[in-house]
Amino acid sequence: MKEKKMFFFYVGGLEQRVRRELKIDAGKCVNCGSRNDLVECEKALKFFIVPVLRWPEKEPLMRCSDCCLFFPIATRTKPLLDVLRCASCGGAESNFSFCPYCGSAL
Repeated sequence: MKEKKMFFFYVGGLEQRVRRELKIDAGKCVNCGSRNDLVECEKALKFFIVPVLRWPEKEPLMRCSDCCLFFPIATRTKPLLDVLRCASCGGAESNFSFCPYCGSAL
């Protein structure tokens, strides 16, 4: 008796998309530096092109209008001068693990 072999191919995926815009032009993108918006997102499980299951994100995200990157609000970009300066003495060095002026950790 011949055995029948079955093959199963799943054509689908997971998509993250904007559910609602909460605030337009809320900051700058961490990737490209252009403007971004504060949005409510949802994830959708798709089978072919049909959404089968949807669920909302737990908290709002920032979405870049140019590169379409989604990122949490806590990772907003800081001004460049704050990133490059030592917190203790204000020395402007970024290539070291410790400040060459006062010795504190950067």
